Amino acid sequence: MIGRGMAFGNSSITVKEFFLLGLTQQPELQLPLFFLFLAIFVVSIVGNMGLIVLIVLNPHLHTPMYYFLFNLSFTDLCYSSVITPKMLVSFVKQNIISHAECMTQLFFFAFFVIDECYILTAMAYDRYAAICKPLLYQVTMSYQVCHLMIVGVYVMGFVGGMAHIVCMLRLTFCDSNIINHYMCDIPPLLQLSCTSTAINELMVFIVVGVNVTMPSLTIFISYTLILSNILSIRSTEGRSKAFSTCGSHVIAVSLFFGAAAFMYLKPSSASMDEDKVSTIFLYHCEPNVNPFIYSLWNNDVHIALRKNKRKICFLS
Repeated sequence: MIGRGMAFGNSSITVKEFFLLGLTQQPELQLPLFFLFLAIFVVSIVGNMGLIVLIVLNPHLHTPMYYFLFNLSFTDLCYSSVITPKMLVSFVKQNIISHAECMTQLFFFAFFVIDECYILTAMAYDRYAAICKPLLYQVTMSYQVCHLMIVGVYVMGFVGGMAHIVCMLRLTFCDSNIINHYMCDIPPLLQLSCTSTAINELMVFIVVGVNVTMPSLTIFISYTLILSNILSIRSTEGRSKAFSTCGSHVIAVSLFFGAAAFMYLKPSSASMDEDKVSTIFLYHCEPNVNPFIYSLWNNDVHIALRKNKRKICFLS
């Protein structure tokens, strides 16, 4: 028997396309799940696009906080669009993806997920500057600084995505071409490799370690300082206002990093089917709920919605 880390030599046949097995193979679940995830995808598109349009159209939302929220919605919109369409295909027919398409999907998935980590980090720092250093806020969070932070966010996403792809392109797939997943994710691809995956596993450890540890530590320090500052405020009204400016972001951070921890900190004995189920919240539900988190508890967004309703009514 040939081990996973060994090549097949001259008799090997390099795989040019993959078959995505999908979320489930139970026929009676295919159609209900198709409509469920289609509905989730549509709500995600409408919610994130709506928030993007509101921020663009309303000058009072042209602040650092909403600049980062604009990029968060854009990122959520993109990475759900990278994953969901192919997943929907697997519910209605055989889902075949070429090697090039698979690598492209994996790159953009890694790119946008890493972006989201750092955008949430930038938003935490913005709240720290607004609450703990209010007199210096205009200087600390100038538009030049915000633009540089966002450039840094996308650079980190690009570097992380390229690191995974460069390592993945060195692998040879010459045995099975069936990916036990609904997307081209790293763990199921490594299981199919007939060459050594040691470098890939090391790269996963480095990229995930850096892009989880740095944002988590920054967010933790920011909110520790914010909480300390809020508790020093004597007036109940002042505390309430400070908490309200951070509440939605704390919920979004908790959902994202909580889902990521649940996904990546599972026991190594967990099966691939369990892994597929655990990814659903992070990949599909989390981008769907962010627009509602930031709109339900945000008075500025409520004002923008009312203004745009009036414009629509006037034009009609």
